[in-house]
Amino acid sequence: MPGPSPRTEWRRLSQIMKVRTANTILYCARWRECVKFYREGLELAVNFENEWFVEFVLNNATRISIADAARTSIESAGGRGITVTLEVANLEAAHRMVEGRGLVPGPIHRHPWGADVFYLVDPDGHRIEFWSNVPG
Repeated sequence: MPGPSPRTEWRRLSQIMKVRTANTILYCARWRECVKFYREGLELAVNFENEWFVEFVLNNATRISIADAARTSIESAGGRGITVTLEVANLEAAHRMVEGRGLVPGPIHRHPWGADVFYLVDPDGHRIEFWSNVPG
């Protein structure tokens, strides 16, 4: 007899763990430039920082952190294989904001799954995808 489905297992696991926040840590070779990018370019609020690590707040339950790869045991991936995706309420306003801060976002385009998206790359090469659902 087969066991519980993966979906049932996930629900059970999420009920046990009760995750309160999630944090993605990017290990950066160009740490200072990345900290400036997220702090000044994207104007993210700082939750914690020390001489080699900065944790930024995306919302009440989500963080993104920038760690100086030269001071950790984990090497920078140089952006290879990493896309940070951020669903935003107003994609056009987000695009204008990052352009207005001197960053260089790609154009807004329709993704095959029906969302509008644009991409931005941080100084270490991590791709950031901003997206919003298209009504209808």
